[in-house]
Amino acid sequence: MTYDEAISYIHGVSWTFCKPGLERISALCEALGNPQSSLKFVHVAGTNGKGSFCAMLDSVLRKAGYRVGLFTSPYIVDFGERIRVDGEAISEDELSAICDRLKPITDAMDDKPTEFELICAIAFLHFKACGCDVVILEAGLGGRLDSTNVIRNPLLSVITGISLDHTAILGDTHDKIAKEKAGIIKDRAPVLYGGDDEGFEVILNTALSLGSTLFRTRICDIKVKSATLEGTVLDYLAYKNIEIKLLGLYQPRNCATVLLAVDILRAKGLKISDEALREGLLSARWQARFEIISRDPMIIFDGAHNPEGIESAARSIRHYFGNKKLVSVTGLLRDKDFVSEANTLRSCIDEAYTITPDSPRALPNTEYAEVLRAVGIDAYPCPSPAAALAAAIESAIDRDTAVICLGSLYTYASIKKALNLFKTGDM
Repeated sequence: MTYDEAISYIHGVSWTFCKPGLERISALCEALGNPQSSLKFVHVAGTNGKGSFCAMLDSVLRKAGYRVGLFTSPYIVDFGERIRVDGEAISEDELSAICDRLKPITDAMDDKPTEFELICAIAFLHFKACGCDVVILEAGLGGRLDSTNVIRNPLLSVITGISLDHTAILGDTHDKIAKEKAGIIKDRAPVLYGGDDEGFEVILNTALSLGSTLFRTRICDIKVKSATLEGTVLDYLAYKNIEIKLLGLYQPRNCATVLLAVDILRAKGLKISDEALREGLLSARWQARFEIISRDPMIIFDGAHNPEGIESAARSIRHYFGNKKLVSVTGLLRDKDFVSEANTLRSCIDEAYTITPDSPRALPNTEYAEVLRAVGIDAYPCPSPAAALAAAIESAIDRDTAVICLGSLYTYASIKKALNLFKTGDM
């Protein structure tokens, strides 16, 4: 099949939210000869921070000379971003060839795989064909019943943190969500927790019951020495003057969790020099997480989309910009706690241009504008991301401030396209 046919085939499968469970992915992998069984994994779950953690660890392991597979979701601009080897997205030809192999198998299955299960199978086949030394595997939703959890015997299981998101599926308390995330912990395989106290007891008890050694990021030992829009320098335990370019006040915690993960992987036999560690962290990049997408005018994109993420973004805005309030371009999905998030944003934003994300679950821009106005933020619904960005830039220039694009990752591609049109004068 062609690349377009392959993408249509993948997106034509029933969406995963309706069918949790490991039965289909297990049957599909079995029919493919269980490609995942020959791979070594770092399995990563958590409410926030997964992508940044994965990006930093991927960069470090590649600098150490390993051939690294990286599986993340969702994609930001192009589908191939979800499945990478040594930083390179799966090619159109390789994706098409794998889909050709998969289609007769999935067509013959009585219980068809979901879209996410299909993508996982594609990733396993690609990583095996590429001879990956290590695969960094990000869970899609939860952990226990997520299709990535078909793997066994990971080098390390990582839970970056627990907060309230996807409560209709994962549960409405920290402990319920922690139980789902803790489902990735395997018998006698080390587990690393990078979060706060919420849900920690559940993770601890799960690790104890499985004989798994539990490590925990010591938040109080993170010493941030400088944090500007040029980057961050921090100390963590014996590691001094670690520099990262990823922005946001939440990144030092993610970095510290990576440092601890490297210690654990070294103990498992991986050869990672201090030079590779420092160079990998310094060169790590990750789209849409407090990313400066333009410096003139200053425009930042942060895909914060749940209460903890929005609070972290607000703290970062206050840190980098002080008392100066920003102009926002923002759009959210309806299943988010948008009222709580609007209340958080009023501390750092006083004007917003709302857009409707490209998703069937989108919150309409007019409705979101009403919510923002109710908490004291001047809000204006816009017919398109281009219109919203143009209005926000004009306002920010007049007021000598910056633009912050917040909310659903589904808005990133359209914002970047609108920015390119603005830069070329074609908007």
